[in-house]
Amino acid sequence: MGIDDKAKNAAQEAKGKIKEGYGDMTDNPELQAEGKVDQAAAHVKQAGEDTKDAFRK
Repeated sequence: MGIDDKAKNAAQEAKGKIKEGYGDMTDNPELQAEGKVDQAAAHVKQAGEDTKDAFRK
């Protein structure tokens, strides 16, 4: 996995955490849900990259 992929996944996860936190603070369930979706997508992408790495070795 490239470092740029790791960085993109980490950035997406961080963005999701920020959205979720801001949604918590403002009592905005839509924003909370968007944040959770962003985090889940980042985790799925990371798992795919980890699988690719396992087969490369």
